[in-house]
Amino acid sequence: MGRASSSLNTPQKPKFSRILLKLSGEALGDAQGAGIAPEAVQHMAKQVFEVRTLGVQVVVVVGGGNIFRGLSGSERGIERATGDYMGMLATVINALALQDSLEKLGCPTRVQSAIAMAQVAEPFIRRRAVRHLEKGRVVIFGGGTGNPYFSTDTAAALRANEIGANVILKATKVDGIYDSDPKKNPGAKRFSEITYLDALQRQLKVMDSTAFSLCMDNKMPIIVFDFSRPHNLKRVVLGEKVGTLVQ
Repeated sequence: MGRASSSLNTPQKPKFSRILLKLSGEALGDAQGAGIAPEAVQHMAKQVFEVRTLGVQVVVVVGGGNIFRGLSGSERGIERATGDYMGMLATVINALALQDSLEKLGCPTRVQSAIAMAQVAEPFIRRRAVRHLEKGRVVIFGGGTGNPYFSTDTAAALRANEIGANVILKATKVDGIYDSDPKKNPGAKRFSEITYLDALQRQLKVMDSTAFSLCMDNKMPIIVFDFSRPHNLKRVVLGEKVGTLVQ
């Protein structure tokens, strides 16, 4: 029997059974990362649905920077805690947009929010979230951690540990972690794998320090990969060497 030309066409067992996908708000926006671009949301939904059809349980934590970012709001005079709450509400708007696209593909979903808003989302309840996953639903977490001064990176690290995810997949616009900015330095070196301590010592901003410490303390692996390339999420889940693994 001849070998298949691509793993994408060959039935394979996923490497991970339960993943947490961290999406930035800007990834849902236009070319400048602002607002909600339907084609960007649809692209994300298709990649998530593709992985869900492999039998992988998928949790998504989405940012809100395409609509409002609390830290930049505070720099313009908005009280920091108020700005952070505004940013958390923005993440729920993005969660609803992603939910809509996924359900149009026939993928059952639930949005859970760390800030109570019963008309549009369930409250975050860990056991209920796990039950949804076991029933084949994609669970989208909005509202960050529900507390100001914490980023959606921290929310991703917290939720991944709470629901027992195997890995955090951090979707970016670059194909991994580099020793310097590849846009500014053409000779930048990409790591295929790096330890938590190495990443900290080199001051590689994989996630903010709170989120990164939470992952390191609980031995939660992180894979940073380019989400803009078609089928990349599926490749990561199938165990292909895509992006950079932090462990």
